[in-house]
Amino acid sequence: MRAPPLPARAAAPRPPGHERSPAPGPRTLLTGVRHAVAVPNPVRQRILITGASSGLGEGMARRFAAQGRDLALVARRADLLESLAKELLDAHPGIRVVTAALDVDDPDAVARVIPALADELGGLDRVVVNAGIGKGASIGTGGGAANRAVLNTNVLGAHAQCEAAMGIFRSQGAGHLVLISSVASVRGMPGSRTAYGASKAAVNSLAEGIRSDVWGSGIVVTTILPGYIATDINVGRRGPFTVDLDEGVDALTAAIEREPVKAYVPGLPWTPVARLLRLLPLSVVRRLTGS
Repeated sequence: MRAPPLPARAAAPRPPGHERSPAPGPRTLLTGVRHAVAVPNPVRQRILITGASSGLGEGMARRFAAQGRDLALVARRADLLESLAKELLDAHPGIRVVTAALDVDDPDAVARVIPALADELGGLDRVVVNAGIGKGASIGTGGGAANRAVLNTNVLGAHAQCEAAMGIFRSQGAGHLVLISSVASVRGMPGSRTAYGASKAAVNSLAEGIRSDVWGSGIVVTTILPGYIATDINVGRRGPFTVDLDEGVDALTAAIEREPVKAYVPGLPWTPVARLLRLLPLSVVRRLTGS
């Protein structure tokens, strides 16, 4: 025989301010909004470029000036910087250009000069860590001093620039850090490129570590890996698929404006070539890189 049901218990009164919320209605599925066109990245108006007196740095300065950006340009050769600044201001009178002589091998100078230039422009929206050198020699052939110079400038110099730039971006809560690496960082390179390739591999790792550290913030970190572009840094060491400076700079600035995590420039052929370089035997890599 089934037991009679227990009498219902009256609910205890809730204290004031703890009344039960009304039962929720039907749930609404939230979906993302798809824009009809790609949403552009924010315009990075105030751009600092290191190594701006020649090569890729000078080329980037010219392209960004033509787009109406304000520039802070640094390099060791102050006379070339001043000449470039005058030329840019004459061609684009609506922009601002500030310059400073800077040797990135001097971390104290980097920590002083970059924030000072940021103050002149009222902040920085993008810093392009471009200064670097490419001289070197086969390991163990008496070129140790040249190889150490490459590692010092390209690794410790890049680190000093990142420290200064990230200090500014962290205080602002936003910014775009761009590190110029190289396709030579994908695999070990022989001869005069051994130390150079190793230095740029370190730059890749430095960039990824910073990116991980500021993940989800307003700071964007991009690594650019140029292929063979005809500049003074690689005279006598240009491999297959070399493009002239103008074509290389066009591809470089376009990639920077997209603000990707990583980009090979020019994208063709270097994006597929870089994938192959990671997989192919070293004997084949040597032939593909002109070794």
